[in-house]
Amino acid sequence: MPEERTLQTIGAVLGAAVAAVGPDQRLDLELLLGQATGLNRAGLLRESRSALAPAAHAQFNALFAALRSGRPVAQLLGEREFWSLALKVDEHVLIPRPETELLVEIVLELARQAPPGPIIDLGTGTGAIAISLARELPARTVLASDDSHAALRIAAQNVARHAPARVQLIAGDWLNPVGPARCALIVSNPPYVSAQDPALQADGALRFEPRRALASGPEGLDALAEILAQAPARLLPGGWLALEHGATQGLAVQQLMAAAGFQAIATRHDLAGLARVTFAQQPANA
Repeated sequence: MPEERTLQTIGAVLGAAVAAVGPDQRLDLELLLGQATGLNRAGLLRESRSALAPAAHAQFNALFAALRSGRPVAQLLGEREFWSLALKVDEHVLIPRPETELLVEIVLELARQAPPGPIIDLGTGTGAIAISLARELPARTVLASDDSHAALRIAAQNVARHAPARVQLIAGDWLNPVGPARCALIVSNPPYVSAQDPALQADGALRFEPRRALASGPEGLDALAEILAQAPARLLPGGWLALEHGATQGLAVQQLMAAAGFQAIATRHDLAGLARVTFAQQPANA
């Protein structure tokens, strides 16, 4: 048919998109084209000389336009991998970052030293941390709180897919919904960006993520300080608290932990050499 002569091949469409935005985004473009065609990266290569169907081309063009506007690829795909798990994401949750896997690794180490008792993940968002811990620590009860009902809906879908009946989701702010119960481990990746950080106002991907999951006061320490104020009364003797924070906040978090009476305080760096997670132990006589 005459109109078929105007169809472009998959390879040509991908090549034109890469030329428009640069080779650094080739992987993102392959993922978006895969979303439109139903092909994985190997399939795109195999079918590179095949004509791209009009419907798939239109879908890719829409995804490409959204990408160029700054929208994160994870939102366009509807998922992000974390701890080798494909997690559902949308605009109501913070997209899980690779550096947060360090927080999971540390909690797994601390769990071997912690007393018997539950783990709670504060501000769970997608449920990434809680689900990862539940899968790795089947003998532990895992709780996860969030004050966003929209986030909890996403977390519930991820729990059902990857850790059914293993994570108890609780609506509420930080430790408030737990009541007087005590935990063996408290873990959180709370908002820690300064509310005045120019990156929040820039024409970039962060503007598409929930601001309440990113920013926390003029120095980015408000949520961290609130968790630290609540944690001592909710940790079992000998229990552990582990917090992700900004690269320049390690010393401030250490000082807050010391003021709250914690001991064995330490900060761990991520693969980029940046201070990323600070953890501490509740005194045995608490």
